[in-house]
Amino acid sequence: MRAVQVKEFGGPEVLVATEQPEPVAGPDQMVIDVAAAEILFLDIQLRGGWGRDYFTVMPPYVPGAGVAGTVRSVGGNVAPGWTGRRVIAGTGPSGSYVGGGYAQQATVPAGEVFEVPDGVALSEALAALHDGLMALSQIEKAAIGPGERVLVTAAGGSLGAWLVPLARAAGARVVAAARGEHKLEHTRRLGAEDVVDYSEEGWTARARQATGGAGVDVVFDGAGGRIGRAAFEITAPGGRFFSYGAASGGFADIDADEARRRGVTVVGIRDAIAPEAQGRLLEQALSELAAGHIGSLVGRTFPLEHAAKAHAAIENRQTIGKTLLLA
Repeated sequence: MRAVQVKEFGGPEVLVATEQPEPVAGPDQMVIDVAAAEILFLDIQLRGGWGRDYFTVMPPYVPGAGVAGTVRSVGGNVAPGWTGRRVIAGTGPSGSYVGGGYAQQATVPAGEVFEVPDGVALSEALAALHDGLMALSQIEKAAIGPGERVLVTAAGGSLGAWLVPLARAAGARVVAAARGEHKLEHTRRLGAEDVVDYSEEGWTARARQATGGAGVDVVFDGAGGRIGRAAFEITAPGGRFFSYGAASGGFADIDADEARRRGVTVVGIRDAIAPEAQGRLLEQALSELAAGHIGSLVGRTFPLEHAAKAHAAIENRQTIGKTLLLA
């Protein structure tokens, strides 16, 4: 079968197409015929050599933490009725990085497999696997009330495509922050009432102005770095700040003492989703898709062999929404 490997740590050019043996399901596993493989920003960071203190992958390895497709075969401890079903699946337990998704076939733990509802495209369903799960968890923890002011940074990305409409549905006034008019227009279509370009000077002043000068009650920060820190500065006293993104090179540097003085609750990436909640939230994300409450998730797709081009496009900020590899 065809697969894409990271041959060494480095730029997109280290992603190379290879031939691999077809996988065989272990007792508690399934083999998926992959229709689409998910690209996470984490894939890009790990490929470049980031995160060696937290993740154990070493070249050569096949990246990819999530796939969508059809169950090809199952192991001895798995109900045979799964064969032939349309599914999405993580390639390893939540919180780990096993890889293996950038391939025509992928072996996955049976407990990480979820059936896709009728009428939902596999590519759209795949956007629920990590982004939908994370977005619903953040929205649930934020407990947004009607009329509250919510700022979403990196709003043109794959997680923003969930957070903007979900926050709007909760009754919030949503300010979307992204880079460039193309992404800003995308967030308007998602339901953002106000948009700001954080590549321009004074963007935080414009974001604050959109709230009537009061600041924002909730921040969902997918950008991190200086952008995330600037977003923290305009968080209103008593607000909630969710730091989960490092697209700008690192997480936002938030001083815990300052947050306490201002009464701002900071929820970081290490505040993991409880294992018992993951299945419920993912099923909810798939239900949101089936009901038509969430749309416009997939921005670009690339053939599997063009994984290097896909990574380069994401790194160069040329994509909106979810980017997928089609096997």
